[in-house]
Amino acid sequence: MHVSLWVWIITIAVVLGFFVFDFFAHVRTPHAPSLRESGFWSAFYIGISIIFGFIVLWIWGPTFGGEFFAGYVTEKALSVDNLFVFVIIMASFQVPREYQQKVLLIGIVMALGMRGIFIALGAAAIDRYSWVFYLFGVFLLFTAVKLIRDEAKDEDPAEQQESRIIRLVRKVLPTTEEYHGDRLVVKISGKRFVTPLLLALVAIGFTDLLFALDSIPAIYGLTQEPYLVFTANAFALMGLRQLYFLIGGLLERLVYLSYGLSLILAFIGVKLVLHALHENTLWFLNDGEPIHGVPEVSTTLSLTVIIGVLVVTTVASLIRTRGRGAGGGDAPKLAQPERDPGSDRESAEN
Repeated sequence: MHVSLWVWIITIAVVLGFFVFDFFAHVRTPHAPSLRESGFWSAFYIGISIIFGFIVLWIWGPTFGGEFFAGYVTEKALSVDNLFVFVIIMASFQVPREYQQKVLLIGIVMALGMRGIFIALGAAAIDRYSWVFYLFGVFLLFTAVKLIRDEAKDEDPAEQQESRIIRLVRKVLPTTEEYHGDRLVVKISGKRFVTPLLLALVAIGFTDLLFALDSIPAIYGLTQEPYLVFTANAFALMGLRQLYFLIGGLLERLVYLSYGLSLILAFIGVKLVLHALHENTLWFLNDGEPIHGVPEVSTTLSLTVIIGVLVVTTVASLIRTRGRGAGGGDAPKLAQPERDPGSDRESAEN
């Protein structure tokens, strides 16, 4: 697959343009998005992603088109799983609903930047060392097992790590206890303080870093084309902010999503190991020669397995939690604390 420098430049410019548009059209003026607004823009970004997938299919053929769709669906599913942690972070910091959009958008842009770095490093490593596929495969298998164990224990190690990061930030930087509009830094009595909104942003940024460690090896198991890896990640992250507000109250109903994702990661891990055997250069395996006769997993099979697992786990989750309303039971609520009227006056010096 040949992608010219100009195609890269235009693609990155368009992706950044969407995020700039998103900021000025929706985030710049703090407000709590309605269900209708969130639904429309979620559908819009999904539609744009599908159109782009057909463009890839038209220009570069069905193989690369299928790889994009497989990567996009996988990254979108992993992004939905990330929303669980985002809900917890927003609730932990009691971020007012009207300010959550700003935190999410900045966090998503940070995630795209970090994934871009990992994509470049991964592409360079794969191009130079074929045995990297072994590492990616084993890492995904380990992640899949860990995901199931954490789900069974109802633990979230990432959340514990985040709290350590936040404690460190609080020790280094003076912080306020209350929010000051949607400001990240305020000046009080001539001294600068960071607000809880910035702390929430730090927590989301750290979470994005951890999730990138899982998602990049996963998509490299579906395509080795850096352009497809980047665009699948970019389009999966687009609309994630709107999706957060659209299905935030329904996340708790997806009780089997983590199990489904663990199966997908394990499947891709096995696919990577099989591919590594075909490209083998390790001296202690078959005298450093490729191992023929090992089955290859096609893109069509990968896409079928991924979509099939997601459909089954989603349907099973909805049946299991039937009767639990979108906002009922113990479903996570998007934080909506009352604003401190004195906080805006106190930050007037900023």
